[in-house]
Amino acid sequence: MEHLFLNVLNVVLPVLICAGAGYVLALTKTPFDNKVIGAIVSRVGYPTLIISHLSATKIAVGTFLDVMAAAVLAIAGFGVLGFAALKVMRLPARAFLTPLMHGNVGNIGLPITLLALGDAGMAYTMAFVVVVLVSIFTVGMWIPAKEFSPRKLATSPIIYAVVLSLVLMASGYSLPQPVAKSFDILGGLSIPLMLLTLGHTLASLRVNRLGRAVTLTALHLVMAVAIASGLVWAFGFTGAERGAVILCCLMPSSVATYLFIDQHVPEYGPDVAGFILVSTLTTIIALPLALSYWI
Repeated sequence: MEHLFLNVLNVVLPVLICAGAGYVLALTKTPFDNKVIGAIVSRVGYPTLIISHLSATKIAVGTFLDVMAAAVLAIAGFGVLGFAALKVMRLPARAFLTPLMHGNVGNIGLPITLLALGDAGMAYTMAFVVVVLVSIFTVGMWIPAKEFSPRKLATSPIIYAVVLSLVLMASGYSLPQPVAKSFDILGGLSIPLMLLTLGHTLASLRVNRLGRAVTLTALHLVMAVAIASGLVWAFGFTGAERGAVILCCLMPSSVATYLFIDQHVPEYGPDVAGFILVSTLTTIIALPLALSYWI
């Protein structure tokens, strides 16, 4: 048991240390522009990371697409169950549905699956990340803003990075070596920048009504276990793809969703911030348990 705990700690602790560095940057008021870094990661880091990693990793295209389909169903499941629960709790869906639907699969999911499941696990997690990112910056924005904007979907570099990666995976072709190395360097920026941004953002959140945050976190965790179990059974996932789907479903609420709530429904910003903070801290317990007894 002690050996198992140390293995799990070796997976979780590096992520916490990197996020902690971002937290310290916020506490020491070191200049750190979340919007600039977020734009770099979403428009340069993520696309190059996806292309460089997927084109070099030997995984089945069919299974990759299955994981993408599972991610779509997971978001839909969180949306339906979350909407029903919010109605019962008499909380506005416009403020709380987006953070309930979208997990932090980028900042936490990618490094965790890389350390726990290796390159194959990270590749399958990218399938989940792609779907969640597209959903966050479309549906996730539309719900609090009450507007529909397909233009953002059509102009997302991530979409074209996935298409190119699938073509390379299916055809067996590879990028020219100078391009591949450039994408490796640029893609390597993503994970450390995401973790620093996570810690910095958590340090600056304004938290309110801790009881509500704990309730929403418990609700999210119960939904995550139910949805992950259902998806693994329905698709018959095994090995790395099974672990990736379970871990992605267990991810805490995405920090990115707070920005939309704070912009469009600011009166609920502190409540959403509390939910994000508590759900993130809960993963310190949830992830070791999942890695020890479920994956």
